Amino acid sequence: MGPPGAGKGTQAKKLVEKYGLVQISTGDLFRAAIKEQNKFGVIANYFIKYGYLVPDDFTNEMVYDYLKEHLSEFKNGFILDGFPRTVVQARELESWEREFGFKIDANVNLDIPEEELIGRLSGRRTCRECGNTFHIMYKPPKVEGVCDVCGGELYQRSDESEEAVKVRLATYEKQTRPLIDYYAMKGSLKNVDGNQSMEDVFKAIEDVLEDK
Repeated sequence: MGPPGAGKGTQAKKLVEKYGLVQISTGDLFRAAIKEQNKFGVIANYFIKYGYLVPDDFTNEMVYDYLKEHLSEFKNGFILDGFPRTVVQARELESWEREFGFKIDANVNLDIPEEELIGRLSGRRTCRECGNTFHIMYKPPKVEGVCDVCGGELYQRSDESEEAVKVRLATYEKQTRPLIDYYAMKGSLKNVDGNQSMEDVFKAIEDVLEDK
């Protein structure tokens, strides 16, 4: 968990590599749906374009369908990246725990100042071909505008312009911040300082998981 740009996806990938987990990213699921132009994609495209959260009903249905189809494949467990983002989604997830028989071990929250997030997100560039991400300050490509991995064109996603980033952060504060309080009240929230090096953040998350 954490605001846009906190590094959730990056840390999830590192945990996947170390522990053999499966990363379930709602962002990736929505982008795939938008590419396919299915019912989830058409709806998601409108909200994501302007920096808003996709309504709970559609998000819940998409994640539920994915879990129902693939849960038996996740032998070592899984990470939810970008879900839940609201208390309504969290309560739905709790009902799935009972229905499918799994247990969420920890709710890890990456905490980071807003000014740092704006710089992180507005400077990010994504490859149109392979999806790899770069940053004009922290991880610039060898050739400006060209992916180091496949040579594809790098672009700035519409939801990562500075204006859209500010909307996303305002939306986060309004709709997702109550979720942090919800998990804190339940005693399952584990806060991690996200304003550290990538390696130090990963070590802190490992400490949380190994304490479970």
